[in-house]
Order: sequence, then structure tokens, then C-alpha cells
Amino acid sequence: QVHLVESGGGLVQPGGSLRLSCAASGNIFSIYALGWYRQAPGRQRDLVATITNGGITNYADSAKGRFTISKDNIKNTVYLQMDSLKPEETTVYYCNAQPPAWASTHSSWGQGTQDAVSS
Repeated sequence: QVHLVESGGGLVQPGGSLRLSCAASGNIFSIYALGWYRQAPGRQRDLVATITNGGITNYADSAKGRFTISKDNIKNTVYLQMDSLKPEETTVYYCNAQPPAWASTHSSWGQGTQDAVSS
């Protein structure tokens, strides 16, 4: 089992920045990749960015150039630096831990953290 706890969400003005954190605990050795997803009201949950244990990153097109995903292996924490935020990015952000393909376990999700981009 992997337990994920997000933090860092809040209210910012358009064009502002937020830095989200997700601390992983439990069976961290079952993690192949960590990632961030977001889900606006009435919409599906979409990928924002992922990072593998080897440091390979993947970004949604809307996040490229503005968002940066990183991790601290000592603290078992993944971060999402979000710059130049837009009002349409007011949503709940979820942390995800993905197991390796050979594992029989399922992925884990955090409880979500709310971001609001508004004047």
C-alpha cells in the first residue's frame, strides 16, 4: 500500500504560481512513477505531469513550458511547480503513484488539493 498526502493548494491570481507537494509513505518500493492529475467540476480527470523513478518526465501539452514536476528521493515527495496559472486551471489536483508494469498491484491516489485561480 502507498499513502499519498497532497498539500500546497490555495487561491492565487491569474498569472501567479503555486507549488504542490505530495508525500508518499508505506510501500514506496512499489512505485514506478509519480504524477499529478487534475479534475475540474463536471470534467474527467486528466494527466498534468508524471515522473518515473529514473527521472523521465511527461507533461500534458497544456502544462509544457509552465509547469515543472520534480521529486525528492530522500523525503519521498513529488512536487509540481505551476507558473503562469490560468483561471480555467481552477480545479482539484490529485497525486498518483503508479506501480511497475510487472506488478499486480493497482495505482494509488491522494485525497486531492483544491486550487483556485481568480482575481
